[in-house]
Amino acid sequence: MADNWVETIAGDLRRWADERGETPDEQGVRILLDLAREELALAGPEALTPQGVRELLLEAFPESVVAGRDDVPTVLDALRRIVAYLRDTGAVAAADADALEAEVDRTGLEFAEVVASVDSEERQAAAEVIAGLMEADGVSLDDQGAVDAWVREFESRPEEERFARTEEYLRQAAELVVPPVRLAPEAELADAARRSGLTGAVLALARWTGERPLTGHGTLTEDDAEAARGALGLDAPRRHGQMEDEGELERLWWAAVEAHVITAENEAAALGPAQPDLEADDDAALLAAWLPLFDAVVVPEHDYADGLDAVELVQNELTGVLIHLYEQEEPTEPAVLAEALLAHVEEAYDLTDTETMPALVSDAFALELASLEDWGIVERSGTGRALTPLGVWAVRKLLLADGFTAPVVGELAGARASELITGLTWYRPEAADEEIDGWLASHDPKDAAADLLDVMRTGGPGARNLAAAVLHRIGQEAAGVVRAAQEHPLVSPYAAMWLNAAGDPSGRELAREEYLWVFVDTVAGMMETAEPEEAVEAALIDAPPGAEMRAMVDELWRTHHPAVADVLEALGAHHPDKATAKAARTAAYKARSASQGAHRGV
Repeated sequence: MADNWVETIAGDLRRWADERGETPDEQGVRILLDLAREELALAGPEALTPQGVRELLLEAFPESVVAGRDDVPTVLDALRRIVAYLRDTGAVAAADADALEAEVDRTGLEFAEVVASVDSEERQAAAEVIAGLMEADGVSLDDQGAVDAWVREFESRPEEERFARTEEYLRQAAELVVPPVRLAPEAELADAARRSGLTGAVLALARWTGERPLTGHGTLTEDDAEAARGALGLDAPRRHGQMEDEGELERLWWAAVEAHVITAENEAAALGPAQPDLEADDDAALLAAWLPLFDAVVVPEHDYADGLDAVELVQNELTGVLIHLYEQEEPTEPAVLAEALLAHVEEAYDLTDTETMPALVSDAFALELASLEDWGIVERSGTGRALTPLGVWAVRKLLLADGFTAPVVGELAGARASELITGLTWYRPEAADEEIDGWLASHDPKDAAADLLDVMRTGGPGARNLAAAVLHRIGQEAAGVVRAAQEHPLVSPYAAMWLNAAGDPSGRELAREEYLWVFVDTVAGMMETAEPEEAVEAALIDAPPGAEMRAMVDELWRTHHPAVADVLEALGAHHPDKATAKAARTAAYKARSASQGAHRGV
């Protein structure tokens, strides 16, 4: 049949319906026919089988079409009209048409559940995106009038502009995600804040200052500043190598003022409203008073237009250093931190003294690192440096204030399975194990298994892989739920592996085609969040060696998985064995050719 058989069949079906006085949903019919050709690779509608009906409704349609619960009856009716047309025109035998109709009826309820699940998640995801777009535009979600006005304006824009705006928001949102962390108990954090050198220095400065006149710039007079340095032990500048810092008192002063530990108004100083909280026994009040101090010292506002020395340059970039430490799984050597900092400084600033500045920046960074340790924000770990629990808490607060998504291990314990799987994308292995254990402990095993299987039915390869991994942590209690899910094409091989591993009587070894499909699905899932080279390296850990792997690659191109060509191309580009890589490139070409041939009706 010609490549444009969808157009031909859609026209014939419309005329057939007109003769019968019926008005089928033409758009629904066309969508189903397109999916049958593009996703099931059918050379014509007469090639549709009962298994194809299941794949069409449970796999191809939910993954390709945005639909709601109310659309289910219309879609099923459109598919029944297609089957009736095939029967009446003799394209399929009556017995085959009966089998197709029976499968539509049998699959209808499951199709409705899949669409409802996807619809709910898509609606929630869309609502979250719209809310994010509004907040990015400064619209308060509590102001219904402003929300309604924003929605009207957004919907009036051309579709291409709305799509581009949403894509940009999602890209930026993905960049504003940091790995999950564990937070220390509030009492432990408050104790650390009480012992912080920053707390001690600011309180000492506030007590010494008391009530006294200030300059017109809101600072201590020269005589008072000199006396304060002596009283606080700051009369000798901090030094390291070629660098010295004479601005420590000024830095503490402005931190105290910005955090309201000291008030500086009308050329007069006094103890500020936050000073009692910084000495309070109330842990929450203490931390609330300490956080602005932290923010003031690590997010300074040195103006480059007025010229910056190396110390001020480094202080301007401290937040980047702290975020780097926050994201690291292991302590980082100071030399590595200094090198990364210098590279950023050279890129961000127009440095005139490029010969001596690297050494000065390195020395200035050593001064700042010592301050961070004294303040209880950074600690030594072997020869490296890491954030203290107080530092982790404080940096996370800073990230949240800047719009980052900063998960905490344990916060997904009560989440839905789909939310758990989405959230785990950002977790490191050890933290992911802890999060999964917490989630499983708070869910009934059967309910947890059922929810995970729903994710596997409706999600992509990455979600399916992760959900399957979590499912394997559930015991025999889930056996009945897993057995009942075996008929779904996307779940069947994973269910078989689970049942086999659990020693269930219905367990079985995977057929060769299923094994190959799972391999492709696994690598495709890894490629959703990792570079192809990293995905291939991870996939090869459990892959067969040498000639066996080459033989498997030779077979992979026949696998009915939409990502098979992409996976083969990744293997061809990154497999360390040249012969296997060459075989993968050849197989990728075959997979592309086979897909194109199927679309042409070959």
